[in-house]
Amino acid sequence: MTLTTQGRGMLMKADVAVIGTGVMGSNLARNLARQSGHRVAVYDRDVERAQKLAADFPEADFLVASDPADLAGKLAEPRVAILMVNAGTATDSAISDLAEAFAPEDIIVDGGNSHFQDTIARGQRLEGTGIEFAGVGISGGEVGALLGPSLMVGGSDAAWQRLRPLLEPIAAKAKEVPCVDHIGSDGAGHFVKMVHNGIEYADMQLISEAFTLLRDGLGMAPAEIAEVFAEWNTGELESYLIEITADVLAHTDAETGAPFIDIVADAAKAKGTGAWTAQTGLALGVPVPTIAEAVFSRSLSSAVDLRAEGLRLAGPRPGAAATTSSDERAARIAEIGNALLLGKVMAYVQGFHEIAAGAREHGWDIDLGALAGIWRAGCIIRARLLDRIVEAFNAETRPKNLLAADYVRDVAERCQESLRATVVRAIGHGIAVPGLASTLSYYDGLRTEAGSAALIQAQRDRFGSHTYARTDRPGIFHTLWSGDRSEVEI
Repeated sequence: MTLTTQGRGMLMKADVAVIGTGVMGSNLARNLARQSGHRVAVYDRDVERAQKLAADFPEADFLVASDPADLAGKLAEPRVAILMVNAGTATDSAISDLAEAFAPEDIIVDGGNSHFQDTIARGQRLEGTGIEFAGVGISGGEVGALLGPSLMVGGSDAAWQRLRPLLEPIAAKAKEVPCVDHIGSDGAGHFVKMVHNGIEYADMQLISEAFTLLRDGLGMAPAEIAEVFAEWNTGELESYLIEITADVLAHTDAETGAPFIDIVADAAKAKGTGAWTAQTGLALGVPVPTIAEAVFSRSLSSAVDLRAEGLRLAGPRPGAAATTSSDERAARIAEIGNALLLGKVMAYVQGFHEIAAGAREHGWDIDLGALAGIWRAGCIIRARLLDRIVEAFNAETRPKNLLAADYVRDVAERCQESLRATVVRAIGHGIAVPGLASTLSYYDGLRTEAGSAALIQAQRDRFGSHTYARTDRPGIFHTLWSGDRSEVEI
């Protein structure tokens, strides 16, 4: 069944509703209203805010509802409503209100940053009502919501077929292909959006460390560093986050005349999706150290008392290291750029590893190539390297995982020495680079045939009888440590 196209008119019902008229909800509603044939109803518990939206943008021809029952009456059947409210209790409350007013075959879409487990539970609670529930990850921020986001749809095939003609026109486009796809059932859409945000955390941390290395390691001014990032954005590092970094670093504070970056407090906030990615990685047994370190770094930046005390600790103080020539400085800039590229690629390796593990755990058939494809436009982590990831997963012989892709191996071959040298220099000068350092440890851990885990497992068997596997024959074993130290097979 497709969405009803009713045209515009004074008494015509709406094809879709947007609930929540904050910045994201308002922009998404305006995006929907621009599409030919789709009339949009809006509702907010703060009815005056919804009315103001309609008054500010009369060309959108919004229908403003006064309550959930009024909203249901203003929507063509079967109804579609998209929630753009805060994750958590606000989302639960909105779903409960709609469930009382909606009927079987209607669809409730959660477009917020909800935890995927909450999305699964909400869908289960609605199963007996006949109302469809879909969790849609929306990336692109307020600009993307208005001009074209990346949309990751989780829900039933039937819900996807109904939502597709509504969502495809409003999505961003990469090479003329809408950046929207059906990821899988129940919480799959919000799961991959969560990991998308985890990759975003890692990418932002790595970029910020590159900035610090250029400033504290090479003594460069923000305006000079902006030029470096702008140059990087013309090559293999091209991405939305590199682009906006150059813009931020080139900006001057109007009040003080100082570089804008110097008047921003050194404390980064977070909304939770990065932490969820790290926590889910732990639960699945998937290492995502670069993502986790990005989360920890934000927490450390806000640990005011701890950092104040830390200023008294011994060690080298970050400061511009002397360079002997412009050629050496250029070489160091290139080295940092290569380290950043490998760090970014490894963050994607970690993220796609977690997505594949989550898909196995929850029974989702996630097409990794298609997912990388819808991240190429609209979303915050859009980047040139995603084209190469799409190519890898869409090849006739697909790699078992992203680490096995030829492109990743090529970047590792070209950039690992730069990453290693960059981390060593940073450590020597007292510059904290937790993202790059954890990436290097992850990289070396992957390429180590035998590391420290054997001793850890032996310790576990010694104190807790946790058993171990042997390198010379199959089976699970335990040594009778408190007895004659003979070995038994379990």
